[in-house]
Amino acid sequence: MSIPSRTFAEVRAFLLERREIALLDVREEDPHAQAHPLFAANLPLSRLELEVYARLPRRDVAIVTLDDGEGYAERAARRLLALGYRDVAVLAGGVSGWRAAGGELFRDVNVPSKAFGELVDATRNTPALTAEAVKGLLDSGARLKILDVRRFDEYQTMSIPTAINVPGAELALRAATLAPDPRETLIVNCAGRTRSIIGAQSLINIGQPNPVFALKNGAIGWTLAGLTLEHGQTRRFGPTPESARQEAARRAAILAERAGVSATSLAAIKPWKSQSGRTTYFFDVRAPEEYAAGHLPGFRSVPGGQLVQETEMSAPVRGARIVLFDDDGARANMTASWLAQMDWEVHTLTLNDAACLTERGYRQAPSPPAPEDAPRVSPAALSVWLTDAEPPIVLDLTAYANYRRGHIPGAWFALRAQLAEASSRIPRASRYVLTCASGLLAHYAHAELAAATPRSEVFVLEGGSNAWKAADLPLEQTEHLASEPLDRYRRPYEGTDNSIAAMQAYLDWEFGLVAQLERDGTHHFRVL
Repeated sequence: MSIPSRTFAEVRAFLLERREIALLDVREEDPHAQAHPLFAANLPLSRLELEVYARLPRRDVAIVTLDDGEGYAERAARRLLALGYRDVAVLAGGVSGWRAAGGELFRDVNVPSKAFGELVDATRNTPALTAEAVKGLLDSGARLKILDVRRFDEYQTMSIPTAINVPGAELALRAATLAPDPRETLIVNCAGRTRSIIGAQSLINIGQPNPVFALKNGAIGWTLAGLTLEHGQTRRFGPTPESARQEAARRAAILAERAGVSATSLAAIKPWKSQSGRTTYFFDVRAPEEYAAGHLPGFRSVPGGQLVQETEMSAPVRGARIVLFDDDGARANMTASWLAQMDWEVHTLTLNDAACLTERGYRQAPSPPAPEDAPRVSPAALSVWLTDAEPPIVLDLTAYANYRRGHIPGAWFALRAQLAEASSRIPRASRYVLTCASGLLAHYAHAELAAATPRSEVFVLEGGSNAWKAADLPLEQTEHLASEPLDRYRRPYEGTDNSIAAMQAYLDWEFGLVAQLERDGTHHFRVL
């Protein structure tokens, strides 16, 4: 059966007319980051089964897969059809065809959110202070607090001296408690620009009485100014009094109403969970530990700040409906106010009744049943096999970052989408063993490796590399690469050894996003 295609003009019409569409770039993250359409969400073929049911909850949504001529788009389309999706096509000509038709292509990741942040800055002239100015205030003993709005793990990697970690949507809820004196200056920072701008403008939008500034160019700007960052810090916000919670909720609700957000109820959203012809995402925007302590059935944990920063990753169906939950009214409404400006239909649900939060722990992402016919080997048996005169070849399909931290001795890193090519780059063996973190991806990939190595036995490691580690079996960090590690795009602002030239180039790219938005013309963004 041939796979239908949709043209650039057809996809653009969906976006302009606000019809639901999932434009999926099924390449690995690094090639995706080199060039893609604005609303192309990265869902690599390698991990498709692990993520698709959560990210595309409606089986009859219009889906268009794309690549740049590698053949992944058609393979992904066939796999989606096999999984029950009914309206699947490939993008005619892929990335090159999009360009040839006059379409705008964007670099980097999370581009819709970053472009929106630049539009907010250009429209509202969000107040900002340079790194040099902030350092001067710190040295002079001025009364100020620096609020780092990134995830805690990002904050721990590098942070501005004295900065307190207050991720994203927590700002609206926590700022008054952190700075009760309205004369105290608040500086909001992230690694680069987007979350600094959105965070500072969030406080301004809810009427925070303190002087509020974004740190211009974030931690990158601090580094480019020749200033020293801290590492491994643990400063976080503390408890918030009930009076402050209520006032934050009141202000955020007013802002959300201005943005066109509507409040909803459990009864109203019940039919949305199984509605035909309309996709609805249900997100719990509280901190992950709060979610784990108790949450509503069917809601995914996506803290509000990260949802605004990485919208297309959590909600790849452009034009879908979004429902946000919290138990205070501040975080959901603040997050919703931004999503509405990004042209999402968004509703908020606030309940402080713990009896409704009937599920505990972190929600397991739904996934298709794994094939059960793959021969399995236990970690203990594999450890014995590896001492044989002719040991098996182990192929590890985990993320490259996980592989680097430690893997089964002798294991080769491979991308699942490139298994056939990878098998030709490694030594021939009579037995192969597939593994990944949990073993699930290895089960999905078993038939593919078996087809590529028809004269050999192919096993799956029972429990994956997690089971190997739990058995306290040895690990190594020596790398054996059967595939180029393209699954992770290295952000110019990540880590502690970033190139000055790369960081400056990243800032220059961000400055140009507003012009790119105008040329693209499909975003429907508006700024309050």
